[in-house]
Amino acid sequence: MRIAFLLFPSITQLDLTGPAQVLARLGGDARLDLVWRTIDPVMTDAGFAMVPTATFDTVQSADILCVPGGIGVNAVIADDDAMNWVKQIGADAEWVTSVCTGSLILGAAGLLQGYRATSHWAWRDMLPLFGATPVAERVVIDRNRVTGGGVTAGIDFALSLTALIRGEMHAQAVQLSLEYDPAPPFDAGTPDRAGEAIVAGFQERMAKLAPGREEELRSLAVRRGFSGA
Repeated sequence: MRIAFLLFPSITQLDLTGPAQVLARLGGDARLDLVWRTIDPVMTDAGFAMVPTATFDTVQSADILCVPGGIGVNAVIADDDAMNWVKQIGADAEWVTSVCTGSLILGAAGLLQGYRATSHWAWRDMLPLFGATPVAERVVIDRNRVTGGGVTAGIDFALSLTALIRGEMHAQAVQLSLEYDPAPPFDAGTPDRAGEAIVAGFQERMAKLAPGREEELRSLAVRRGFSGA
């Protein structure tokens, strides 16, 4: 079983490394690759680099396609080589998946039209740009499309996918092996529970970090053949 993660500049590394740690434990003949244009190190949005294990040219198919998210999502959608690879792999993959805003990349590739999907809470309402139905859930399964919410939801997504592929007992064993027993010190993991002041602070920081991101995404949707409405 070949698992292909898209790795790209300004990726949110936990979107990738969380589910990768889980899916690496699928067992059997599972093989995991981090794929980008070259095998040169790729800088994450955390300020450190990750090294691709394969390139678009060397990975021509996969059983599982997983697209993480991050600040670099818009640049990926604007990148014809990256989008052509996502379309190619997604067309024949047994499972087409994403974490966080990676679902926007899947959507822009035409892989979520007519599907229910989720994303990071701050960008979930952008999914209809690409013909997807947004769902406010941590993991959404619609046929062979499995999408996870923001960042840490990637672990939940990967455990859910593991259960679909290997069964619940295997998935539970993986959960135990990772001692995945969340007990966060604060109850601020969703906008409703975090409160207006914290949400406003987050949105202010994002506006400075990625100004015009929403407008650019709408333009990119039009470029990729969608209405952009």
